Amino acid sequence: MRAVRIADHGGPEVLRVEEPDRPEPGGHELLVEVEAAGVNPVDTYFRDGSYVPVGLPFTPGVDFAGTVAGVGEYVDGFEIGDRVYGTGIGNGDHQGSYTEYATVPDDRVVELPDGVDMVQAGAAGVVACTAWRALVDHADLGPAEHCLVHGGSGGVGHVAVQIAAAVHARCITTASPDYHGELAAFGAETVLDYGREDLADAVLEASDGGVDVILDHRLDDYLQFDADVAATDATVVGIGENDPAPGFSAVAGARAKDVGYKMMSMFNTPDLRVPLRGVAHLMDAGALEIEVARTYDLGEADDAQRDVMEDSFFGKLVVEP
Repeated sequence: MRAVRIADHGGPEVLRVEEPDRPEPGGHELLVEVEAAGVNPVDTYFRDGSYVPVGLPFTPGVDFAGTVAGVGEYVDGFEIGDRVYGTGIGNGDHQGSYTEYATVPDDRVVELPDGVDMVQAGAAGVVACTAWRALVDHADLGPAEHCLVHGGSGGVGHVAVQIAAAVHARCITTASPDYHGELAAFGAETVLDYGREDLADAVLEASDGGVDVILDHRLDDYLQFDADVAATDATVVGIGENDPAPGFSAVAGARAKDVGYKMMSMFNTPDLRVPLRGVAHLMDAGALEIEVARTYDLGEADDAQRDVMEDSFFGKLVVEP
């Protein structure tokens, strides 16, 4: 089989297509013939060694979708030929999905309905589970609540907009003007240019005076902003930052409103199958679409990892083995 592997940590140039032996599934594993593997920033962190150390040689790729090609001794509920998707491999304890065949623990994979596009499913895992866990599990977002999604054109952002719409929340999101039409089509009630000088005033106007739930992917830019536009008892869910030491300029604004802050990582999800099944249902029902901006073959995995960190695009990038 063909697989992208690294022998040493470094830049995208260390990614090489090799031909290792096809793996065999262990007792609680599936062997999946991979049809699509989402490309995520976290894949590059495992490659360059800045995240959790991994054993070398190593194949990156956290997300996957494909067909079951083998079933471990203790696996129940799956058969050869089943369509599946999932996330949570390519992270040190399992080789990743930039490969023709990958072994997958049976608690990180679910069946994929026949009506769901395989490439979209391969792109879904990290971003969809993150958005689901943030809005559904942590924020308990409900109908008619105002929800602010920073960066609606990103991977997590464009999924979060659709999940908010699916629960009939009133979604406000920010993005470059180039993407306003797509986000409105995905269910955003209000789409604002993130660069406008009166952004806080615009959010307050769109939310009737304050936002109930905020999904923030850049806490170092928006931590204080979130407090300024929050309603009383609002929930801010933080999923990322560029500067590792974000801070308030006026924390009293958050305290005066009893704003609650929850910091989360998708990798702490108690059971990944729960959000995976929820996302699969929404995709099958036509309520959620993963926008695939670009696809790459295995030999272009280095370009894919450069692009995911350097390019501006709407949605997700995907490697197709």
